[in-house]
Amino acid sequence: MYKKDFEEIRPFYDSEINAVLKKLINNPFFQQVLNGYFPKEKHQEIIKQLNNTNSAFEFQRTFMHQIIDNVITTTSSGITTSGIEKISKEKQYLFISNHRDIILDSAILQKVLFENNIPTTEIAFGSNLMDVPLIAELGRANKMFIVKRGGNLREILHNSNILSAYIRYAIIEKKTSVWLAQRNGRTKDGNDKTEIALLKMLNLSGKKSIQENISELNIVPVTISYEFETCDTEKAKEVYNSKDSKYEKKIGEDTSSVIKGITNYKGQIHLSFGNPVSLKNINTFSKDSNADFLKDLGQYIDNEITTNYKLHTNNYISYDLINNSNKFFSNYSEIEKTKFINYKNSAIGDSSEDLNKIFLEIYANPILNKLNLKNN
Repeated sequence: MYKKDFEEIRPFYDSEINAVLKKLINNPFFQQVLNGYFPKEKHQEIIKQLNNTNSAFEFQRTFMHQIIDNVITTTSSGITTSGIEKISKEKQYLFISNHRDIILDSAILQKVLFENNIPTTEIAFGSNLMDVPLIAELGRANKMFIVKRGGNLREILHNSNILSAYIRYAIIEKKTSVWLAQRNGRTKDGNDKTEIALLKMLNLSGKKSIQENISELNIVPVTISYEFETCDTEKAKEVYNSKDSKYEKKIGEDTSSVIKGITNYKGQIHLSFGNPVSLKNINTFSKDSNADFLKDLGQYIDNEITTNYKLHTNNYISYDLINNSNKFFSNYSEIEKTKFINYKNSAIGDSSEDLNKIFLEIYANPILNKLNLKNN
């Protein structure tokens, strides 16, 4: 695999950034972004800065970091973190994260790394979200690379090989960390489960044993939790509508989810870094077959994500409501319970019992998964 094979998916090179940004500044939609996230008196200053920006890092520092700061300030009660001491400024990692929000999961990681003086990562981003040229160019300037979706079996295998090679190339040769969601698409039901197909993809580009191929990627499980799940109403309705027939996305639905994820209130946000997948861990995974090895790897990542998921009052309330119990009543007040029930009712209205249960499961399943992990 050669660099030319990465041309269609790679982020912009630093040498390309200035020309891309000058083009973006003249896009009418760019003015809407400025209006939405920056005070009017700062617009000319930002445009001047972007006109003189010559690297992805400068772009993140002068523009993207301020946007994410604005989003967090206006739509959440703040971010807490744990496990950051496990991350070295001198190493490169493959951060494999649970996936709850299209944009914010990776954006919040960048914010946390940036504020701890740790290099930001490149970000895997689905091609289905790159249909709008402005979003595609903003994304690639922000160190995003494209994960091609769809196609026939031959195209899927070809794209998987290129993606695998690019991730390995980024970490080992470019010396940059990478963010990758643990699954194709956000979890809709509160269950964070790593897709084995994704782990198979990572091994495709390795030239050594599967143990060595995985070890050199330096995988770190990352967990993000939102007090108020982003797009919870839409997720619940999608799961409900998928019960009897395959769910078909509407045109523009992904873009709508991006906007709602950014603008809707999220409450408290927590980002946790799990224990890196060490060689010691790898040596405990099955050696019977590659399939068994990857199953054990996936289980390790899932266990770390489940263990490090921070539970909020809404999780405890939902578990007790579904089970008609008071098991976790000491973790919330009656006022908090009433507020959450009112929030749920305003979100899904006077809906069926099934939809009501699906909505609550988004919040209750993280507790159930922790209990199952503890019992096993």
